[in-house]
Order: sequence, then C-alpha cells, then structure tokens
Amino acid sequence: MAVNIAKEVAAMQKMTVTELRDEYAEVAGEATTSRHKEYLIRRIAWRLQANEEGGLSERARKRAAELAAHADVRLTAPKVEAVDAPDRTTVRRITISHDNRLPMPGATLAREYKGRLIEVHVLPRGFDFEGEVYRTLSAIAKKVTGTHWNGFHFFGLTGKESNANATE
Repeated sequence: MAVNIAKEVAAMQKMTVTELRDEYAEVAGEATTSRHKEYLIRRIAWRLQANEEGGLSERARKRAAELAAHADVRLTAPKVEAVDAPDRTTVRRITISHDNRLPMPGATLAREYKGRLIEVHVLPRGFDFEGEVYRTLSAIAKKVTGTHWNGFHFFGLTGKESNANATE
C-alpha cells in the first residue's frame, strides 16, 4: 500500500510534540530527545519516504561510512564544568580618563537656545538635564533641538575656552 507523504505531513501538522515523538519512535524504531516540531515532522516524513522508496542506495551508504570514518564528528557539544580557576581570572580597576573639554563633576553647563536657558549638571557618569540622566551631551542636545548635534559643539565646549560656559 503506497503512503501519501503529503497527507501524512498535513496530519502531522495537527499533532502535538508528544504525539510526534511517539510517531517518530514508531517509524524510526528509536526514541528521540528532540522537541522541535518542524524537525520531527521532517524526520518522520523522510523516514516514511525512505521506507516507501527504499532509502539510500548501497553505494551512498558506503560513501557516507567512508566520510564518517575520516571525520571528527560530534553530535553534541562537550559539557563544560564550571570550575573556579583563579589563575584564569584577572581583576583590574578600570580607570576612565576624564575628557579635558568637560568640567569636573558637580559643575553646571548653561546655554541659551531659542530664548530658553538650558542647564545641565555634570555627573561622574553622565549628565543631569531636567531630572533625567543622559549618557552624552549629544543626547541632551538632540532632546532640546529635535535634531542631532555634537554635544560639545552645542554647549560650546571646544578648545581652550571650553570651561567658559561652566559654572561651579
């Protein structure tokens, strides 16, 4: 009796993963650990077709065996145990250099833009503008203007006169 693979696949689409695992065990003659529905459907369909049409030729089986004999093939990745290895762990203090264009933390940058006074407080890691902390001056300039600006340029922090806009 000929098996209609298309009908079998359509029926398998409606099956649960547990049912597909049982079907795979019945068709393949071995259990599976897979819980991937599409993978199981493909494997079952392949097995049904192979059973119906005879599977791989003897020549193909011999060639596959030759290739497998010369290949270092793993089916699963090796399990790595978590080991305390103090000789492989390095603890270092990261020092972040301070940009010379910026005033020290605690200072306030001020700029007038379209009749509005923009005040930004310099923090050790970022900038406070209207109660919200931003990582860059460019983000604040974009918030204020609606377009991208270089934050240093927007606040006049270029060159030697950079600290002229800062107040302590």
